Amino acid sequence: MIRFENVTKRYPNGALAVEGLSFEVSEGELVTLVGPSGCGKTTTLKMVNRLVEPTSGSIFVDGRDISTVEPVDLRLRIGYVIQQAGLFPHRTVLDNTATVPHLLGWPKAKRRERARELLDLVGLDPSVFGGRYPDQLSGGQRQRVGVARALAADPPVLLMDEPFGAVDPVVRERLQTEFLRLHSTLGKTVLFVTHDIEEAVRLGGRMAVFGEGRVEQLDSPAQILGAPATPYVADFVGADRGLKRLSVTPVERGDLEQPPVVHLDDRVDKAAARMRGEGARWAVVLDDAEELHGWISAQTVAEVLEGDTPPEPPTVRGHARRMEAWLRLGSPLKHAFSTMLQHDAGWIAVLDDADRFTGVLTPASLHEALRRSIDADGRQVPRDAVALESVTGA
Repeated sequence: MIRFENVTKRYPNGALAVEGLSFEVSEGELVTLVGPSGCGKTTTLKMVNRLVEPTSGSIFVDGRDISTVEPVDLRLRIGYVIQQAGLFPHRTVLDNTATVPHLLGWPKAKRRERARELLDLVGLDPSVFGGRYPDQLSGGQRQRVGVARALAADPPVLLMDEPFGAVDPVVRERLQTEFLRLHSTLGKTVLFVTHDIEEAVRLGGRMAVFGEGRVEQLDSPAQILGAPATPYVADFVGADRGLKRLSVTPVERGDLEQPPVVHLDDRVDKAAARMRGEGARWAVVLDDAEELHGWISAQTVAEVLEGDTPPEPPTVRGHARRMEAWLRLGSPLKHAFSTMLQHDAGWIAVLDDADRFTGVLTPASLHEALRRSIDADGRQVPRDAVALESVTGA
């Protein structure tokens, strides 16, 4: 969809912004351009819509050399989102959103309907926000309007230049989540400039790490964090790249441990026997629908059996504890780690999309999952093909 062929930009004063840039972005792909200030990432972005003209080389969008397209026509067909949104202060939110359809000559009714549709898509009720002006919105709301405006004419390509950089961290995370949802729904081809490595890791299907006007490495976030191609990349992503990698490493079935499982209506003596047979200190408790209910400890069961009990031992139902620490299969390891800390849990349950219990993740198995992921990328094999050596040699 977007292709750079040996593109160089040198300014009249001799300053070199980018040199010999060659890479391709596939249709529907989200690629983040990340690097320190002055490395050429914004120049690269602006050359795609001809806000900056390359000194040499060629750029193609959807197979067409953009140097053969009138700049205004090109820009009207490429969405562009910048920091602070760049909204017109004298125009309402609805009119701001409809800017490009208006320039393209759409009928008023059609462009306003499209604006309402896009505002709703980005989570702003048009009946509430449509008539407001930019200075009546929060920073996060203005950025949402900026994204809606960029999408209004349904462009195949979206260019985003640090769009969430001017909002606080909490709002930024919400905007990132919303944008990932939009991208999965709309499938636009996106170039996203950021200086924030955490943002680049979270958003990008691939990351282009820039250094001194050229791409040092273009790869998946997991590969860049696990196997930096150059010392520059390793230094840029940081010594804590292993922790950053938690964000892009999903929980897989092979990562899970399988503790004893009992049901609410099982007798506690049978539950005790099951835990004793597997040498476990606790068991996961499922309900009648095989969905997660909670857990029960061997100590609790022992105390019940040692106390005054009726001739028929009681069931697990009256002694199980609810389990709040759980997550979905495929969730990032960072989410798993955060859930453990939030609930002060030594393990968390993992469910599939049908709410079926699939196993548990412990700190040890989380660490092993990360190690397998890094090793698998380095060897270019599936994670389940990696065997780890432990300190004990087990």
